[in-house]
Amino acid sequence: MHGRKKIIIYILISIIGLFWLSGCDSPSSDSGNTESKAEAEAQNGLIYKSSMKLLYAKNFSVDYYEGGYKILTTKDGTKILTVPKGRKTPKDIDKDIIVLKEPVSDLYLVASGVMDMFDKLDAVDTIKFSGLDSDGWYIDSARKALESGRMLYAGKYSKPDYELLVSENCSLAIENTMITHSPQVTEKLKSFDIPSIIEYSSYEEEPLGRVEWVKFFGALTDWDEKADELFNEQVDIVNRIAKTDGTGTDDATKSDAAANDDSRPTVAFFYITSNGQVQVRKSTDYVPKMISLAGGKYIFDASNDDDTGRSTMNMQLEDFYNGAIDADYLIYNSAIDGGVKNLNELLNKCPVLADFRAVKDGNVFCTTNDMYQQSMSIGYMIDDMHSMITGAPDSGMKYLFKLNRKINSTKR
Repeated sequence: MHGRKKIIIYILISIIGLFWLSGCDSPSSDSGNTESKAEAEAQNGLIYKSSMKLLYAKNFSVDYYEGGYKILTTKDGTKILTVPKGRKTPKDIDKDIIVLKEPVSDLYLVASGVMDMFDKLDAVDTIKFSGLDSDGWYIDSARKALESGRMLYAGKYSKPDYELLVSENCSLAIENTMITHSPQVTEKLKSFDIPSIIEYSSYEEEPLGRVEWVKFFGALTDWDEKADELFNEQVDIVNRIAKTDGTGTDDATKSDAAANDDSRPTVAFFYITSNGQVQVRKSTDYVPKMISLAGGKYIFDASNDDDTGRSTMNMQLEDFYNGAIDADYLIYNSAIDGGVKNLNELLNKCPVLADFRAVKDGNVFCTTNDMYQQSMSIGYMIDDMHSMITGAPDSGMKYLFKLNRKINSTKR
């Protein structure tokens, strides 16, 4: 009898355990998870149809519902419901969901890295407020909108012009991850009934994952199909490079494997800081992966990475010298200090570079100043790197240019 009771108790415990496990299971990364969609329907009065297919991006999702409704979700769980023109907001919508009625407008764009996505989507007119003034933009449509007064400068992320944002009916602030250092700003915006989201494209591990965020903003501005076309254009460039002359990988997702190929030309990507240190990218950053996709190998591997959460790190000049003196190519990052015009200027900044193989071989390049604002051009940047590595003429490059020695001429 006791044995029978023990068996029954064991069965009951097993059943309870199964229920407990199913209840505590973490949310699936598959945006098509039927259980989560059924729950969303029940909570928000929406009927789920489908989810956006993502190839590389991991830090957002978009779900489509009957009637043209969409729910956009970011890495931190923030959700936006877009309500089609002429339709009503569902009565049972979760109070934490940001509701935007189409056509979406009056946005405050602080995340300057995605202005290019709005530009390519022809959706700059949805942005009324900018976190950069006109002289800070390399994107013509943004600069001209500010100069004409159609777009208004509303202050940088840490010091927004709250009075302006409130008086001009800002609908949503789109922040970059820097806002996490100023949480009081988010709280104050919320107190004025201005919701905010953080775009996490910089958290994407794959370069094309960053580009794929155009689909998020395409869904937000109702340019879904155009966003697909823009993304596919960049994927096609990378895949074309992968299939040429054996220098690229055979698939755009295999940059990690390519990074370990010792037969590839080595590349150092760096910047000389004002205090004489050298800023480089960590091996896990997207720039080294772009180099791999272009057919090269980033000169610094994981053993050089520090344990901070940043994508960049500073090295003493001696360490950079020892690690990169034999690099086949040098790329100077001009985004911070405005760059250099020729090799003489770079050697004036850092004379010891004259000992480097790449300098002696004439393989030194510089990025254009607008590289980081051109988020929809990663494919073209990889193409430029591929041209550099394969020795193609630099005249066709868009975001890199070769640094040559300045020849001093004297009048006779």
